[in-house]
Amino acid sequence: MKIIPAFQQEFEAEAATTRKFLALVPADKLDWQPHPKSMTIRQLATHIAEIPGWVTMAVDTDVLDFAAHPYEPAPVSSADDLLAIFDREAASGRQTLATVSEEQLDLPWEMRYGDKVLAQLTKGETIRHAFSQTTHHRAQLGVYLRLLDIPIPGSYGPSADDAAGF
Repeated sequence: MKIIPAFQQEFEAEAATTRKFLALVPADKLDWQPHPKSMTIRQLATHIAEIPGWVTMAVDTDVLDFAAHPYEPAPVSSADDLLAIFDREAASGRQTLATVSEEQLDLPWEMRYGDKVLAQLTKGETIRHAFSQTTHHRAQLGVYLRLLDIPIPGSYGPSADDAAGF
């Protein structure tokens, strides 16, 4: 079985669901957080919006060094800003998946902070990790939205809000 068509199918399914969640982020609550140790909804949603670009980063680079290139999230002030970031990053990831070869997915990729190695994966495993990160953080965003009394869309079937009539 070839992995790229499976990646493409999963990418599209997750992108459609993720876009629905990002569209619900309220501009007046961007600095809200459920706990002092939690990210703000702005930080969380911006991270989610940027993740589809990890597909391109995984293929086009061999290492991500946070010491050399500290993470700086894009500024956002609305759901429209989040969706613009997401659409741009998803287009990049989509294009990369359309052109990457199966052989490239076996090449090594590394995440580090200076001399400290945080992860050593193949490029394919890095893409898989990005998909997992999307699901993980989107679930967190769902909890944030629920705590703000915003109805949650279904992800892999109806949500409690969608299923009210069942």
